[in-house]
Amino acid sequence: MTTDLNNRLYLHKVNGEKGLSLKQAYQRDFRVTEQYRETLPDMQNASEALQGANVAIQKVGISNFKLPLKYRTHTGEAITLETSVTGSVSLQPDLKGINMSRIMRSFYDYQDDVFTLETLGRILQSYKQDVGGQDAHLRLTFSYPLLQKSLRSELFGWQYYDVVFEGRIDAENRVRTFIHFDFVYSSACPCSAELAEHAREVREIYSIPHSQRSKARVFVEVQPGAEVTIEDVQMHCLTALQTETQVMVKREDEQAFAEMNGAAIKFVEDAARLIYEQLDQDARIKDFEIACAHLESLHSHDAVSVIAKGVPGGYRADFADFKSLIC
Repeated sequence: MTTDLNNRLYLHKVNGEKGLSLKQAYQRDFRVTEQYRETLPDMQNASEALQGANVAIQKVGISNFKLPLKYRTHTGEAITLETSVTGSVSLQPDLKGINMSRIMRSFYDYQDDVFTLETLGRILQSYKQDVGGQDAHLRLTFSYPLLQKSLRSELFGWQYYDVVFEGRIDAENRVRTFIHFDFVYSSACPCSAELAEHAREVREIYSIPHSQRSKARVFVEVQPGAEVTIEDVQMHCLTALQTETQVMVKREDEQAFAEMNGAAIKFVEDAARLIYEQLDQDARIKDFEIACAHLESLHSHDAVSVIAKGVPGGYRADFADFKSLIC
């Protein structure tokens, strides 16, 4: 059947080159039968059409596939957020490609579920089986809202956090899950603060120490079977750094923020170590990496630091995409 169809397609092509006309019409009433479906060519499994080196590919799949997914808050409620999905599997030699749509279909099978890190493990096993491949990788990227209270005026506003849920499964079906979390804060320079006070005390000169918007990106690997929420990671960062940027602000809040910056001055090295201290105390967290960037108002460049827990085979403090920390 397939050979006959290919022959007809070839004749259509030849006839077209000879100037014979083909139908130019969309057949809205055409219905696909199982017999017709069997005649459709499958280029993904056509090894004779493989181009280039016949080698394995570590990752092949889809990126920025969007759909609304549900996530559970710390109160147990579910919220629906627009999510960008990246899914991939490994591809062995002698195989031309994978069926990309199967990754998407695997997700739609779970679209009514509340998505947790545990859900990622189930989806990874599902689409690894459906699509094939020794390894599989999954990333869900979304913006997560938390209601923030002002420092003194009793106002509330929504703070949004860039979050990634990541899952990996290897050839032995071992699943690892991760959370990536961005935390934006203010960093007041200790050196500048001391110099400003020196100018006031010694020369009676009014001086303002420099501070700047800063960002910490936290990568957390969760212990198998443990549950770590987005709120948990946010609280670790807030406890460590204190000076999270504000949403709703009146004059009394701005004054309070200035006082808070004075009470929690920090270099970029301090920021990394402070978050390290918090994450290292959480037994649910197996491994972590922290990247901090202080977008200094004094310099035309940024101050950065990267630190990892140091687990064998884990994060290696090799983060280098500092431009993505500009906020």
